Amino acid sequence: MLVEALRSVNVRIQQGEYLAIMGASGSGKSTLMNILGCLDRPTTGEYFLDGRDVATMEDDELSRVRGRKIGFVFQAFNLISELTIVDNVEVPLFYQGVPKQERRDRAIRKLELVGLGDRLGHRPRELSGGQQQRTAIARSLVTDPSIIMADEPTGNLDSRTGEAILQLITDLHEAGMTIIMVTHDERVADRCERIIRLRDGEIESDVKK
Repeated sequence: MLVEALRSVNVRIQQGEYLAIMGASGSGKSTLMNILGCLDRPTTGEYFLDGRDVATMEDDELSRVRGRKIGFVFQAFNLISELTIVDNVEVPLFYQGVPKQERRDRAIRKLELVGLGDRLGHRPRELSGGQQQRTAIARSLVTDPSIIMADEPTGNLDSRTGEAILQLITDLHEAGMTIIMVTHDERVADRCERIIRLRDGEIESDVKK
């Protein structure tokens, strides 16, 4: 049975935007994010990323584009527990074939950027939830992407820690990064410059502040 997760969705996102995607469970927000993040292709229609139609790309090319242009931050952190945090941050560069010393240098710089330069040898279980999410953000930045896709990035954090993570994301946006964030939290969305609300696979509203 074919389920139509999205229909008649027409969105243009400019470089440097800070965008929230909102909607109830089943509204299509995760599907939209997966398409925007090059994790899925649209079954019909077109998605152009920097002028290239993602729907026509082969798997290998799609993977390269995703790894080069997009960084992901998830609610569950998705860190490898057996590795130190510097090793965790290096992982995307390993898959891109970056030399070992360059991987290490770039990972350390990104961990210093998010305030974890003194925790390089720690493993995820030795860190707080906020520190683990900072590690995940450093990992998303290590490939120097132009877009960060954040899926409920504060969902597993207490309010104070969540606020600190949101401030870090805001700082990245103010430095020129495009931020696309899926959230159900109105307080999180209020920090964004634009809010797209989905309902039953369609855009209910698209508001720029």
